[in-house]
Amino acid sequence: MEIWISVSVSVLLIPIIILIIGFWFSKKPPENINHLLGYRTARSMKNEQTWAFAQKYTGKVFKFSGIIILVLSIILMLLVLGKDEKVVANCGTVICVLQVVMILVSIIPVECALKKNFNDDGTKK
Repeated sequence: MEIWISVSVSVLLIPIIILIIGFWFSKKPPENINHLLGYRTARSMKNEQTWAFAQKYTGKVFKFSGIIILVLSIILMLLVLGKDEKVVANCGTVICVLQVVMILVSIIPVECALKKNFNDDGTKK
């Protein structure tokens, strides 16, 4: 049971962090273009407009994906409750890999929204 609790806490850290970032970016996103904090891609860093749009939109996407990842992670961890330590550890590893993939996939809607709302030079459509 101890391994299940440890793995579950570890597995839940990623979606909780994604949710915190989502709420943070929705309420008070990074204001200035920088290379340390925020949604940083070539398209999002074109100008202040694209930067602000990308940060707010990322907040929305992260809130949505964070909730989905959290619910799925809880369900999957409950499925291995009481199982062998190796099964729990392997399941936790697979869940973490899937969480990272889902975070990377969340780039797609943000880039699509930027492309839909801004020209290639960063001017608003």
